[in-house]
Amino acid sequence: MMVKRILMIDDDPLIREVTQICLETVAGWEVTTAGSGQEGLAKAETSQPDAILLDVMMPEMDGISTFQKLQSNPITQSIPVILLTAKVLPDDGFSYEEMGFKAVIVKPFEPVHLSTEIAQVLGWDTSGS
Repeated sequence: MMVKRILMIDDDPLIREVTQICLETVAGWEVTTAGSGQEGLAKAETSQPDAILLDVMMPEMDGISTFQKLQSNPITQSIPVILLTAKVLPDDGFSYEEMGFKAVIVKPFEPVHLSTEIAQVLGWDTSGS
């Protein structure tokens, strides 16, 4: 089985660290992190992850702008993106999915269940075989 590769783009170093530790420990995935939208765009292009976890609220380039740039680049447009946000209103989930996000995961999330949630959204096998 191929190890899944995740790119985590979030300006909060603690969120990046907790997410990376949990996804690597619980799921055995390979996690790369980026602290800004611009850094995330560069890493997405060079590392070609299997999925991207993207924060909405970031300085300079927010998650929506980062996502739009990912979608406009032929090299990164097919990578599934899951939005991580603390700011979700009841109607937001539907509009985010209409924009092309695979799912919205609300912060604070339960770190030990994050890999299962991601795998379910993306239809990945979690049996470990």
